[in-house]
Amino acid sequence: MAKETFHAVAQSIGRMKVSCTSRNFEFILDEPKNLGGSDEGMNPIEALLASLGACKVIVARSFAKVQGINLNDIRVEIDGVLDPDGFIGKNKAAKIAILQSYLNFILKLIILMKRFQILSHLLIVLVR
Repeated sequence: MAKETFHAVAQSIGRMKVSCTSRNFEFILDEPKNLGGSDEGMNPIEALLASLGACKVIVARSFAKVQGINLNDIRVEIDGVLDPDGFIGKNKAAKIAILQSYLNFILKLIILMKRFQILSHLLIVLVR
């Protein structure tokens, strides 16, 4: 398969609000009011975590399809911990990064016992 290049644009549209576009799609990112935004969309960290979760869901679905596993449903829940004092200038020693993250995978599937080894491989792929 040929490699593809993806393109996205993030444009400031006031205070902390950002219009994000790619292809014919657009969504708004913003900060909550307590961090200086108007709370009109997810903040960038929430969008990053959601994107990571979406990637994990798509990988699991693709793997399950190739292996013949009937994956009825998958849900990925991700929590990211960060100290916002760094980017708002309140604490110069605070790291401007996600400090910890937690992933939970909830799978609903129908599987035969002979496929158990493939399922365990699927769960290993998801955790990486």
